[in-house]
Amino acid sequence: MVKKYSKMIYLNRNLVAILFLGFSSGLPIALTTSTLQAWFTESGINLMTIGALSFVGMPYIWKFLWAPLMDRFVPPRGGRRRGWIFIMQIGLCLTLFFMAALSPQHHAAAMGLIALVIAFFSASQDVAVDAYRTDILSAAERGIGAAYYILAYRIAMLVSGGLSLVLADYVGWGATYQLMAVLVGLCTVATYYSPAVKETFFPKKNVLSVLKDSFNDFFNRDGIVCILLFVVFYKLGDALATSLMTNFLLHGLGFSLTQVGLAYKSVALIATVLGAFVGGVLLVRLAMYRSLLLFGVAQAFSTLTFMLLAITGKSFGLMIGAIFIENFCSGMGTAAFIAFLMSLCHQQYTATQYAYLSALASIGRVILGPIAGLMVTHWGWIHFYAWAFILSFPGLILLGLVRNKVSFDAILEY
Repeated sequence: MVKKYSKMIYLNRNLVAILFLGFSSGLPIALTTSTLQAWFTESGINLMTIGALSFVGMPYIWKFLWAPLMDRFVPPRGGRRRGWIFIMQIGLCLTLFFMAALSPQHHAAAMGLIALVIAFFSASQDVAVDAYRTDILSAAERGIGAAYYILAYRIAMLVSGGLSLVLADYVGWGATYQLMAVLVGLCTVATYYSPAVKETFFPKKNVLSVLKDSFNDFFNRDGIVCILLFVVFYKLGDALATSLMTNFLLHGLGFSLTQVGLAYKSVALIATVLGAFVGGVLLVRLAMYRSLLLFGVAQAFSTLTFMLLAITGKSFGLMIGAIFIENFCSGMGTAAFIAFLMSLCHQQYTATQYAYLSALASIGRVILGPIAGLMVTHWGWIHFYAWAFILSFPGLILLGLVRNKVSFDAILEY
């Protein structure tokens, strides 16, 4: 177990860079989803067209397919990581300005296609930022770095998903999207001045070699099947518990839109960020294995607060408490989990391998929606949250199985 730590790991050039890059990663998400839907809705576009906008998010699911290109090719300026980030930020800036010049009434189809391009640039930026974060942070910085990233990412989502709606009410949608493009443009300055990654490995001659070798590097590791199953299951119970949260609070308990909006926009944000920071700090002191175990147990028991809310019925105070506890524990678990995923990546294939791992980790969120609906329909909310609690433990069991397969103490040595 790591016992020593330095105050310098809480604030340095690497971590400041992660703050700006986290903001840049989080900003475009809402601009192609909830904010764009609001623009279309305010413009009187029909519901079928608005619903079709959900397909814009496909690049976030399939980004691992082109991640090997970002390991193989090195842009002429900025290096393999910063160079790709800079290119994607420029692409985001230009396409957002282009989007701002259009209107849903006259260019709905064109705006949908541009939104897809924006999502592609955003997803690709995520690949490059994830790789940069993994490469630039030392083992001791990973927990705090994950917390900083989550903080900036959430703030950016609040800016593009909340503040943008207020701005649009005063200055219009076009000017709002122009301002978002300017913010992305400012992030390119941070990218330019961010620390360079020391290249200790040279890319392979072709993309297929990168793809093949990155897979071989993974699957030749001892206990890789258990490790990958752990990646899938660690946050499965947490994902299930939150998969129908809006429906539970609105229809299951009868809270108003205002009450639910207040809880999610403020309490959940504060709790997640605070949990991520506490998790990052504790990660330095407890080491990786104990952190994953303790935070995983906390995640599991935090889902019981929603079961208590389902038993008790409508109670605003209890709802606020449950949301805070669940998001705080989830934030701690996320900080440790991101640090663990970073530790699994070989620097030569960081973009490709982290994209694989993040895709695996998102499986629960993708497949649990329809399953959750069936569970609530047949068993009710109380049993639903009981099962969310139970399904939190396979990941912890797998953590025990991989304890001897991964050198957890070495992950945090510095």
